[in-house]
Amino acid sequence: MRDVDYISVTEDSIKKIKEGAFLTVKSENGLNTMTIGWATFGYVWRKPIMMVAVRSSRHTFGIIESSGDFTVTVPAGEMRKEIAFCGSKSGRDVDKFKTCNLETADGCKVNSPIIKTRGRHYECKIVYKSAMDSVQLDKDYDSLLYPQKDYHTLYFGEILACYETD
Repeated sequence: MRDVDYISVTEDSIKKIKEGAFLTVKSENGLNTMTIGWATFGYVWRKPIMMVAVRSSRHTFGIIESSGDFTVTVPAGEMRKEIAFCGSKSGRDVDKFKTCNLETADGCKVNSPIIKTRGRHYECKIVYKSAMDSVQLDKDYDSLLYPQKDYHTLYFGEILACYETD
């Protein structure tokens, strides 16, 4: 494991997250990973922050709601099949870890584990969350991205650790 300066790797992570990354969460309500295709990075409240979004209809939602943290694993190797599977199947119906042969490793700073694979890992403590208000959303985005009206909750996580594994 190599610690990295999150600022220097942010642009690269944003490009790779567009191809898919694993958002993993653990709480007393369970453990799940799901595919994300976007996130934001920045400085908020004088801290490095990663924001992820989870729809209330997702299995992960019930877990992250009772968790104080999350991890994001941005794989460096070929994982298209696993990313596609974890983005199209629900943890309510299938054990994604078993089906995709995904192993976890303990986080260094948070309770939620990372996906044990070559890549970049972010460990984040949830410092703020907000359910989207459709009234405030651009109408074109609303009709294009939310035809089912299943809006996201936005989770702002202080980046406590950012590192790469081989």
